[in-house]
Amino acid sequence: MEKVRWGIIGAGRIARAFAADCGRVAQAELVAVAARDRDRAVAFAATYQIPDAYGDYQALFEADNVDAVYIATPHSHHLEQAAAAMAAGKHVLCEKPMVLNPDQYREMTRLAKHHDVYLMEMMWTYFLPAIRRALSWLEAGRIGKLVRVHADFGYPIEYDAARREYDRELGGGCLLEMGIYPVAFAWLATGRHPAAILASGQLAPNGVEKDVSAIFEYEHGLSACLATSFAAKLPNYAHLIGEKGWISIPDFWRAQSCYLYQLEQQVDAFHAPRDHYGFDYQIEAACADIRHGRRANSVVPWAAGLAWQQHMQQIREIYSARHDAEGEDF
Repeated sequence: MEKVRWGIIGAGRIARAFAADCGRVAQAELVAVAARDRDRAVAFAATYQIPDAYGDYQALFEADNVDAVYIATPHSHHLEQAAAAMAAGKHVLCEKPMVLNPDQYREMTRLAKHHDVYLMEMMWTYFLPAIRRALSWLEAGRIGKLVRVHADFGYPIEYDAARREYDRELGGGCLLEMGIYPVAFAWLATGRHPAAILASGQLAPNGVEKDVSAIFEYEHGLSACLATSFAAKLPNYAHLIGEKGWISIPDFWRAQSCYLYQLEQQVDAFHAPRDHYGFDYQIEAACADIRHGRRANSVVPWAAGLAWQQHMQQIREIYSARHDAEGEDF
């Protein structure tokens, strides 16, 4: 296989980012797009010079010229759609969060094994050069023993129960929508489960979370402070703090730079500016895996995605229990 032929289901903002960046990957060819509204798919196809446009997803799954599918729909639909794609023999790259809970994640990976196809969650942050450089500083011991991880991600989104981000039927709430980034960053930095989690959450009128804070406590004195929000713009920084220094990553979820400090003195910096979204790094990795017959990716392995789901479920259970005890009914 010289190139991986991609189809996209969904024609929204994230699908547009994927389509634009797919054109930057030599081993990728975008051949089809599907949307519930065929006119929307046709318009999308015209914008990105995609040969085939479909008005239903199954037609794309069954297309002989499609090797792999990027799922860019609301996360409440991912399991059903990925299952149909895999049953048709397609490899799958699924937008994050891949599913709504750990049980669904286990079912998704079971289906990938059963159908012997590739499956990866679209955690593009993991592949960004600035993130990789920050990790290399950490692994080289340049900040000493890691003692704290800080990460937050939030933007104000006005409440509307019918809006996708708040829609309970579509898995709405800031934890799944944005909070997966800080949770995934903590896993990337530590590679292990916390021994305990402390969490609080503020809920929107329909009961989905609009602001969440969590502390992960690990063994041997390591902790992570994480936050996500629809209520306010957060700094959107990540920090890796060690005994000898610390690393700062502005806008870590889409990072283009990182900085190394000892006390207040900056001792190193890395910049990787770009004029595009940045999905191409992960698309390239997925293409390489598929072309070489691999069924999972080493940077975003299935164990990582399951861990994110487990940690988010624990966070949700903690603040849900408190709200239930206070008698709030949604």
